[in-house]
Amino acid sequence: MSPESRIVTVERLVRADPATVFELIADPARQPEWDGNDNLREAAPGQRVRAVGDVFEMRIHTGDRRENRVVEFEESRRIAWLPAPPGHEAPGHLWRWEIEPAAEGGSLVRHSYDWSELTDPTRFERARANTPESLQASVDRLAALAEASGGATPTAP
Repeated sequence: MSPESRIVTVERLVRADPATVFELIADPARQPEWDGNDNLREAAPGQRVRAVGDVFEMRIHTGDRRENRVVEFEESRRIAWLPAPPGHEAPGHLWRWEIEPAAEGGSLVRHSYDWSELTDPTRFERARANTPESLQASVDRLAALAEASGGATPTAP
């Protein structure tokens, strides 16, 4: 399998400003609300990401915990993290969110899952389950929350 086929990306225009969208992503306690993979169960409040190097912890569908090491961060624009079991090195898959102000109002939201560095074949089946459809479900759920939160930005006619 070529590395290019191990990167899944989706995007959508969201009728909310970038700060509103980003807040839903950067606060791990909110992530289970929009997770289209139905993988995330809970995260303790008070873990809001603020910089590269931050680590937030989630409990996933199996009941296991994951530490997520933030490797990219630009407030209201970009965030990416590498998940790993607590105390272990990241196995090589990355979740990334990019938000751009849209010319017509709102935000262009791009979500990607990159498992091109994943080398453990026992993790490949789960990685393949992160399809464009499941990523799009996350973006769509995120959009619904952001647009309902009052951070909506009218789009140009």
